[in-house]
Amino acid sequence: MEHLWTSGSASVKGVYRALGSRRGIKQNTVQSTMDRLYRKDLLERDKVSHAFVYRPAVSREELSTKVIGEVLETLAGGETGVMLSAFANLAQREGDEALAELEKLITQKRRGGSP
Repeated sequence: MEHLWTSGSASVKGVYRALGSRRGIKQNTVQSTMDRLYRKDLLERDKVSHAFVYRPAVSREELSTKVIGEVLETLAGGETGVMLSAFANLAQREGDEALAELEKLITQKRRGGSP
């Protein structure tokens, strides 16, 4: 996903050349991973000649929000207070700037805007 967010789009061979060979990953592994991400609606693809060219279907922020939400839901058992406390504690650990950013995001959400 990182490579596609940066480059915009790539074929399996392109991703393999950029990442797989350097990391010791087989091209078949790259292909099956990209196909799984496509089936999970995280990637889109177009047929170009004899190969698919993939591009992100979601932004980094959208995916992060989804994954973090799922993890918190699982760990907190659906208890909203636990989830909110976790975010507040993380922001506090990062310092006053992070707390101010969290307050800013909350204000934007209350006004119906998106950050």
